[in-house]
Amino acid sequence: MLTLLSPAKKLNFDPANTLLDETLPLLISDTKELAKVAKKQSAADLKKLMHLSDNLAELNAQRFKSFNLDGQSNSAKAAGLAFDGDVYWGLDANSWSDDMLSYAQDHLRILSGLYGVLRPMDAIQPYRLEMGTKLATKRGKSLYDFWGSTLADTLNEHTSGHTDQTIVNLASNEYFKAVDPKVLANPVINFKFLNIKEGKARNVMYYAKFGRGLMAKWVIQNRIEKADDLRGFNLENYKLDAGLSEEATMVFTRKQPPPKKK
Repeated sequence: MLTLLSPAKKLNFDPANTLLDETLPLLISDTKELAKVAKKQSAADLKKLMHLSDNLAELNAQRFKSFNLDGQSNSAKAAGLAFDGDVYWGLDANSWSDDMLSYAQDHLRILSGLYGVLRPMDAIQPYRLEMGTKLATKRGKSLYDFWGSTLADTLNEHTSGHTDQTIVNLASNEYFKAVDPKVLANPVINFKFLNIKEGKARNVMYYAKFGRGLMAKWVIQNRIEKADDLRGFNLENYKLDAGLSEEATMVFTRKQPPPKKK
């Protein structure tokens, strides 16, 4: 099986606590082509393209201007350890052993607007380029056009040696839309993480994102390699709700925890 996550807007480029060597992203030639276009964008262009504040637009314009096109940079860090935010707080990959990270290298993928498909130890440079961005290139008017069938082809290749070739889709709709369903040869299981409050199962955005990271961590930690075994996910009091689940969507529920004290 192969587990998919989306990237995060927030980044943490503090030194990583691992002895493993970083790897070169597999679609680096595509990234180079895309980065050449991004380098030409002004802060005003990026502000409009991604609806950024002035400060964030300027920061990311500088990031692209500094982006090293050969993929080698002193500022690079392993993707699974560099992304931060709700999903990655659940994933908690910075606490993983090197053995877990090595296993994840074959079983976890991060979809990316700039890098396409990333393994956890693939070295990335600081960037922000959301998959829904309508950045015009020679391949089309958006990143969806740019990537075309590439992401689906890559996932097909990366699951070819797995006994169970199911895609554990924990990515957001924005990112999974970039995986061409006509090309993807794998069965896909989607997930919902609902919190019950006052008798109603609710989709609370923070908990939904955190749950995706938790599930990915649990899959890697327990080396889950059969789709049916995903039903056993039980971190943070989540349990499978068979009544709410459907054939291609597993729904996990729990009692909504109380707000954290400040």
